[in-house]
Amino acid sequence: QVQLVESGGGLVQAGGSLRLSCAASRIIFSISTLGWYRQAPGKQRELVATITSTDFTNYADSVKGRFTISRDNAKNTVYLQMNSLKPEDTAVYYCNANFKNWGQGTLVTVSS
Repeated sequence: QVQLVESGGGLVQAGGSLRLSCAASRIIFSISTLGWYRQAPGKQRELVATITSTDFTNYADSVKGRFTISRDNAKNTVYLQMNSLKPEDTAVYYCNANFKNWGQGTLVTVSS
């Protein structure tokens, strides 16, 4: 069974930065499409960013220019660098593999 374990969430002031990590196991990581999604209180889960096995990236309009997704195949880890954070970025952030496997989520809270 695929395991995805997120880390790096926390409380940060508006304008600050955080880097999320997601360590994957029991998966052929190098050929997988990885993604980050988020779910704010009272809202549906939404796509943040994805990265394919060939490093093609896709971002939600709301995070373009502020967030960067990357991967390290040697470490089976995908990252989300989040800069210029805004209060509206507050959410539980979930790692996803191949559009079907989910991590448990990590909470990001951005204070104004």
